[in-house]
Amino acid sequence: MENTEKGTFITLFYLVFNTISSIVIVLLNKWVYKYVGFPNLTLTFLHFIVTFCGLVLCQKCNVFTVKSVPLKDMIPLAFAFCGFVVFTNLSLQNNTVGTYQVAKVMTTPCIIVIQIFFYNKDFPLRVKLTLIPITLGVFMNFYYDIQFNILGTIYATLGVIVTSLYQVLVSQKQHELQMNAMQLLYYQAPLSALILLMIIPVFEPISTTITIHWTAEVVGLVASSCITAFFVNLSIYWIIGNTSPLTYNMVGHIKFCLTVLGGVLLFKEPFHVNQGVGIILTVFGVTAYAHVKAGSALGQGSYYHHLGCTKKSSKIGLLFQSPP
Repeated sequence: MENTEKGTFITLFYLVFNTISSIVIVLLNKWVYKYVGFPNLTLTFLHFIVTFCGLVLCQKCNVFTVKSVPLKDMIPLAFAFCGFVVFTNLSLQNNTVGTYQVAKVMTTPCIIVIQIFFYNKDFPLRVKLTLIPITLGVFMNFYYDIQFNILGTIYATLGVIVTSLYQVLVSQKQHELQMNAMQLLYYQAPLSALILLMIIPVFEPISTTITIHWTAEVVGLVASSCITAFFVNLSIYWIIGNTSPLTYNMVGHIKFCLTVLGGVLLFKEPFHVNQGVGIILTVFGVTAYAHVKAGSALGQGSYYHHLGCTKKSSKIGLLFQSPP
């Protein structure tokens, strides 16, 4: 009885910790972009470095074991990882928090389209039907976004496409190399940091970073962003490995709504009533999709069967919280 209560408490702690940290990282990154003017690529580079250092510490504490693989197998994944994080960060930088959050949801329909056209996979009609409210809700949010801008839409679109390709690639590599997501991320983070180190001087001259007024507050904000990003991933890994996929998805819906609310309250972002309708449609579609996939997974042995992933290893690399 005591062990059960202890297990419940630990699970609740991780769920609450992940929810809070996931909301904080999005709002924190938005604050750093909007009020500090910190360069996007440089912040992403720092996230990768801190993540790798955190993974080294986890490995030393036996949280996971490092698996030796040829670096050539990791390079395409590292490039995709860079594109995924950079474009989603640019989407956050150039869109409202609400629009950024809603746009990310389009990853699910995009992955399904990729698998249908490029992998000849088929999905039940009930799965395809859940994509209708998701797509309609995202369209309504963009259409009625008072702060709509073309550049932000381009970055959001590129973010969805690259994220979808990255997730499919990760699932393939996990299956092919028999590695969990932390083992993959152990290689991805430093390789991606090296890639960014080579392109940062081109897109973000060193003068951009030097001209920032480096107060203790700015240093604290950037450091907090990097550390929070790592802890979000760590808690996601634990949740997926120790709770049901449905639990993970329902927590995701809560984070989605609270993050949008946080953006409206913290950054005074204008919010059209039809955007609210769009968000409700999106959440409804995502919830329906989660329930349909959970039901079909009972006969398949894995909730993430459609991605070729195991439950425990499916998402830490996919949801690298820079942003979530």
